[in-house]
Amino acid sequence: MFVNFSEQISYTSQNLFMSNAVQFPYFYRTVPNALHLCVGIGKLLKHFGWHWVGIVASDDDRSERAVQILRKEIERNGGCIAFYVTFPHHSRIPEMQLEKIERAINESSTVNILYFNENFAYRMQDVMRYYFLLTPGKVFITIAEMVIDTKVLLQFSMKNNTLIFTTHRREMPNFVKFIHEINPIWMPTDFKALDWWRNLCDSRCPKNIRRDCVPPDMFSLSSHCQTTHFAGSYSVYNAVYAVAHALHDMIMSGSGNDTTWSRENWDFLDYLPWKLHRYLRNLHFENGLREEMYMDENGDLAIGYDITNLFFLPDGTWKYKIVGCYNPHAPPGQDFTIDEKAIVWESSSKVKVHVCSPSCHPGYRKLIREGEPVCCYDCIPCAEGEVSNQTDMDICTICPEDQWPNQKRDACVPKMKIFLSFEEPLGIALTSISIFFFLITTVILGIFIYHRDTPIVRANNRDLSYVLLISLMLCFLCSLVFIGLPMDMTCILRQTAFGITFSIALSSILAKTITVVLAFHATKPGSKLQKWMGSRISVSLVLSCSLIQTFLCLAWLFTAPPFSYLNMRSEIGTILIECNEGSIVAFYCVLGYLGFLAGISFIVAFLARNLPDTFNEAKYITFSTLVFCSVWISFIPTYLSTKGKYMVAVEIFAILASSGGLLGCMFIPKCYIILFKPEKNSRKYLTKQ
Repeated sequence: MFVNFSEQISYTSQNLFMSNAVQFPYFYRTVPNALHLCVGIGKLLKHFGWHWVGIVASDDDRSERAVQILRKEIERNGGCIAFYVTFPHHSRIPEMQLEKIERAINESSTVNILYFNENFAYRMQDVMRYYFLLTPGKVFITIAEMVIDTKVLLQFSMKNNTLIFTTHRREMPNFVKFIHEINPIWMPTDFKALDWWRNLCDSRCPKNIRRDCVPPDMFSLSSHCQTTHFAGSYSVYNAVYAVAHALHDMIMSGSGNDTTWSRENWDFLDYLPWKLHRYLRNLHFENGLREEMYMDENGDLAIGYDITNLFFLPDGTWKYKIVGCYNPHAPPGQDFTIDEKAIVWESSSKVKVHVCSPSCHPGYRKLIREGEPVCCYDCIPCAEGEVSNQTDMDICTICPEDQWPNQKRDACVPKMKIFLSFEEPLGIALTSISIFFFLITTVILGIFIYHRDTPIVRANNRDLSYVLLISLMLCFLCSLVFIGLPMDMTCILRQTAFGITFSIALSSILAKTITVVLAFHATKPGSKLQKWMGSRISVSLVLSCSLIQTFLCLAWLFTAPPFSYLNMRSEIGTILIECNEGSIVAFYCVLGYLGFLAGISFIVAFLARNLPDTFNEAKYITFSTLVFCSVWISFIPTYLSTKGKYMVAVEIFAILASSGGLLGCMFIPKCYIILFKPEKNSRKYLTKQ
């Protein structure tokens, strides 16, 4: 390999700084850069729900830069850094620093990441690794396999607590045979290689690489007997294939046909690097394992990581087992896999994961404490109308408009639908009162019909009394339309029936009052009002006043008719099924017209209250219209201040109270005379008076 290329195609460096294509345009590598490593560790933490993590790293620039990215990745996945401590990469770790790291690990997080530059002194970092392996109840994640001395292994009890991210590797064809047949004569000055070769005699080495020989007296089990695919040999293998294919592509393209391959033409060494650059950048080849390989936009081989579990066996050996992988170039959802059942954890006790704050149960959300990491939070209940159905929710979700949170606020349930029904006590009471008054009015009408020829009935305009009693009966019955499930038809009937029947009752009262006044003045000699006496004026007045109200109601129905409406916002947690008036102006016009009729009746009756007539109804009409006006004046503010079914109950009460007032003030005294004072209901008594 040309010297110029020894630094251009790396099989070990994952340095993030080398991904800068402007500063290092000719740098390539057959391992992924540390950015992908940080993302892979973040996915592993997220998979297991490890959110409270400690980081121990060397203080070199490369490690510090990678830790910055790792911290952002952990926080992006909802995790936090419990502590971050460094140790020197160029000298022995001070005792105080070791104590600081030990204290941080024991007092804080269960899950800890050991991140360091694998190009620095391994023995110094092995101290940290050994310490991690001896610490019970913890989980450690590191980025390189470890060389474990047999003496240390026999002296201490190592814990099964480590997951390691290693560059993806495969077993290369004939490589095991090469290891088995290697001869130390080939490397006489490489003492480490000689020790490595001698250790192949150990019976604990796999059979496919173990040599049939007697092991030396003093040796330790070398890591190559336990590693899965012989350290970085797979990356070297791909680096050689990458250069070979790039050279082949360049030569086959004709770029090198005019070059003389001789010792004299040293210009070729200066000419080749930038010429080969274009072919490496666009390289896409198949290695000896039939794997598709290519360089990404940063000049890195599109390869991922294996997640390896280090565990110790009772016979004093240890093994590496691949339990998962992370491939940043795979489709989303397929880039990270882990086999939890394949992981061998410490069996002496269950690992307890420490957290800054306990998980927030459904029905609560997280509130980050000011000035602390995002994993340090308080759990607060969801607000009214919101739920959280998962643990550790950042925000609560708002229930749909027709639903409401349950008591635990972890699910939305349908809102309770509320309306004034016939089954509830209030509905039963109002229904009973309406029917009672209806029956009373029916009895009074029957009494008046039965005693229709008596003076007291005839003297007070018998026909108008019948009309008034029938209209009051309808008023009592129309209150029943207000009870029950509101529908479009019942909403229309409510207001129109109420408005028209009440206008008939009030116009009958007004006709009665005007009849009394006309009857008194018509008896005067020479009065011209005699021609207005009779039933025609009364019938005309009732019809005309009622028709005006009917036209108002028809105009209301044709412009903006009432309709049933689901009111989901008036009361918390309920749906009020109510009637929307359609046009509030029309509603108050109908009420205003009734008030106008009642006011005119009150004024006329008040003026005629002292007229000399034995059966003068003006006093009764005055009092009854006063009761009517009082009820409906007090109705308006009460109606506006109530909601839902109680608003309907207020309107029903106003109808019953005003109708009952008219009935009681005008007809109960007459019924008392008819039934209990018959002597007063005679022509003789009238003559005496």
